[in-house]
Amino acid sequence: MHTALVYVRSIFFLMATLLALPAAASQNTLLILGDSLSAAYGVPSETAWVQLLRDRLNDNGLASWEVVNASISGETTDGGARRLPELLEENAPEVVIIELGGNDGLRGFPPNVIESNLASMIEQVQASGARAVLVGMQIPPNYGERYTQMFADIFPKLSDRYDTDLVPFFLDGVYNKEGMMQDDGLHPTEKAQHTLLENVWPVIKPILK
Repeated sequence: MHTALVYVRSIFFLMATLLALPAAASQNTLLILGDSLSAAYGVPSETAWVQLLRDRLNDNGLASWEVVNASISGETTDGGARRLPELLEENAPEVVIIELGGNDGLRGFPPNVIESNLASMIEQVQASGARAVLVGMQIPPNYGERYTQMFADIFPKLSDRYDTDLVPFFLDGVYNKEGMMQDDGLHPTEKAQHTLLENVWPVIKPILK
């Protein structure tokens, strides 16, 4: 009798475990590795573009995607490259959005160094089996035409080299529109967050579906 009871309990436990597996397996992770533009600098976190993305996923039947925001204000490509291995190990993401480079450009870092750091991150993501999405940036023209162009060219160049998805310019429709930038001229306002999402959404929507 005791043996039979143990057997029944074992079968019940096995069935419960198997029933729980599909739900766990259906959870996908989208990792965002960015700077202050994605870390909700100067805006309420509940209205920032990353939270709007979470809401959009829920509204589009994509609630199985978990969005992990690993963005830090002031982050550079060097810092992102150093943090990425641990983030990949901890979160095992299917998709990684790399939104970095702006701070490097504003500090006048050499374009070849920025490109090398971004390339390293893309390679790490692809080696992990995840899909990389590169977010393009541009810097103000007062840095000189040559440097400004070299910086802007980094993103499409890497996208072509590694066959990654590319958001052409994250601040498109934001940087030059009244009421869309904070007083510092560097960070988008709360009003601009929807536009940031719309700049990213057409690129990642086909991937997530």
